[in-house]
Amino acid sequence: MKGPAMNASQTNPTDELRTAVEAGRPFALIARDPHTVEVLTGEIVDVPLLADIPLHDADGAPREVLALVPFRQVVERGFECHDDRAPLRCLLVDAHTSASREDIVQVLPQAPVPLGEPGFDITDAEYADIVRRVIADEIGHGEGANFVIRRDFTATVDADPVVAGATWFRALLEHERGAYWTFLIVTPGHVAVGASPEAHVSAHGGVVTMNPISGTFRHPLGGATVETLSEFLSSTKETEELFMVVDEELKMMSAVCSDGGRITGPHLKEMSRLTHTEYMLRGRSSMDPRDILRETMFAPTVTGSPMQNACTVITRHERSPRGYYSGVAALFTPTASGGHDLDAPILIRTAYLVDGTLRVPVGATLVRHSDPDGEVSETHGKAAGVLGALGAVERDRVAELRTADDEDAPAAEPRRLADDPSIAALLAARNERLAAFWLNPQDGADHHGPFAGRSAIVVDAEDRFTTMLAHQLRHLGFEVAITPWTDADPAAIDVADIVVSGPGPGDPRDPDSPRLARMRDVVAARLASRRPLLAVCLSHQVLAHRLGIDLVPLDAPHQGLQKSVDVFGRQASIGFYNTFTARVPAGTTRIGDTQVAADPATGDVYALRGPGYASVQGHLESILSRDGLETLERLVSHALTTAEG
Repeated sequence: MKGPAMNASQTNPTDELRTAVEAGRPFALIARDPHTVEVLTGEIVDVPLLADIPLHDADGAPREVLALVPFRQVVERGFECHDDRAPLRCLLVDAHTSASREDIVQVLPQAPVPLGEPGFDITDAEYADIVRRVIADEIGHGEGANFVIRRDFTATVDADPVVAGATWFRALLEHERGAYWTFLIVTPGHVAVGASPEAHVSAHGGVVTMNPISGTFRHPLGGATVETLSEFLSSTKETEELFMVVDEELKMMSAVCSDGGRITGPHLKEMSRLTHTEYMLRGRSSMDPRDILRETMFAPTVTGSPMQNACTVITRHERSPRGYYSGVAALFTPTASGGHDLDAPILIRTAYLVDGTLRVPVGATLVRHSDPDGEVSETHGKAAGVLGALGAVERDRVAELRTADDEDAPAAEPRRLADDPSIAALLAARNERLAAFWLNPQDGADHHGPFAGRSAIVVDAEDRFTTMLAHQLRHLGFEVAITPWTDADPAAIDVADIVVSGPGPGDPRDPDSPRLARMRDVVAARLASRRPLLAVCLSHQVLAHRLGIDLVPLDAPHQGLQKSVDVFGRQASIGFYNTFTARVPAGTTRIGDTQVAADPATGDVYALRGPGYASVQGHLESILSRDGLETLERLVSHALTTAEG
């Protein structure tokens, strides 16, 4: 990108870019709107922890920082990973200018960059086998609802890495549309270039936004049509995949926002060769943006659900570290009040160039009815989408969208399929299945619900659905604290007016799990004290087993499944995320002092209640639980009013 690769007629931002390139200084180019490219230059500092990102200089003045956050930072939350020690790299911005896209394009190289030895790091057959194992051994054994397993497309590159990165960035500016960030980040020994469709988290003026995106519709030859898109939107797999992702990100929002987070959407994210479905989640928070980033590591769209166990599953099935794939690029911008806003897209649809090797990581979201061959095809489509957008492989003629009589005409803007009435109706219909609680505005003030003045302790068994449960309990008036299972000493938590023993992954029959042993202790101690207890999902199974009810695996996991069930005489639409179930003989409605709500045909137990306790197999806090809040209030009220203590 030296000499003739840079245009001599330049504005100030392009001067900044030329100077950085010729001096070998780190820089970043970021396009966040259709017309402008921001040019950031500065020095690099690597830090160990998110809390160490230097948002202030030595004199205490706030400064702008662009941080590359690798996947390995999940160790900050105690999660597992293949730890490659990829640095948490910070560009301390000393100059931030902007120029038009046209001006930036003119100074970037455009000669094709040849790729050598292209191919995936693992074969299609090997990847398909991994998919089968994850479905059978992980989802099939209750380890979670969905998991994202990646593979890498790799090639060798002989060109200067900055020239190659700049060439690919130019191609993205000219041909890619719909990305949240289009970027080139050049730091010592490392080039990252991509067009991320997805904002993971942002914080502006105290408003936190997350943007769960799921489902990948690869445009057919000739482009997407209403008919082909309608077929995609009618897919059960794609719909459930998006709902599970929204649930997972609501867990994060409930952890960082006082008002839990409100859902808006769904919308279409229309890109050049792919279309995704998405929701927007918004809530208010006063947390430091670095803490917000830590509590939201990382997006379920690139990890899975529940998050902690997803990281464990990824470690078991991926063969190499992720590097920056599924991490974020986080821009911290000083505000007039002395704080910082945060803008952090997910590092997907991104190519990395290190030591002459191009790496394009791509993953597929595996759910209970994934087709292994289909997931292989999805990784091919995603890799081709990135390489085609970069100009590293030949583009589809249709994707160029140029007029037949003027090859030099600018790309035409296609009709947005989201504007078609039938597509809009399909999208709107999705919300008919969802809980109004999460679709309606919620204030952040203390709630004065029916249980005002009472306390609740929620025991987290490694599924942060507990944060959503806690938010709903606060809405009902409770003062709520969340306690991880490792700290849930039965005697210490017995002071609460009600203990909510929470959900988690795994086989409830496992005799060797310390986590399951502690959850059994929590349930047993609370029953013995005859003080109010609510048990949810995994803990419902623990309670059922304690009461002498058999536990069995389901024929097909209920991960992200919405069912209408009878809960003690009232029909309730509830979301289920279970692989195991408590099961009684068909027709059973009572066992001793315990009332049983079960499927009349199969005997699968949906809820239990007895003196001072109640339980539910489903997730009343899920967006899939239309009747969740009402059912939660009923079960909690029963536990409180029938307890002795």
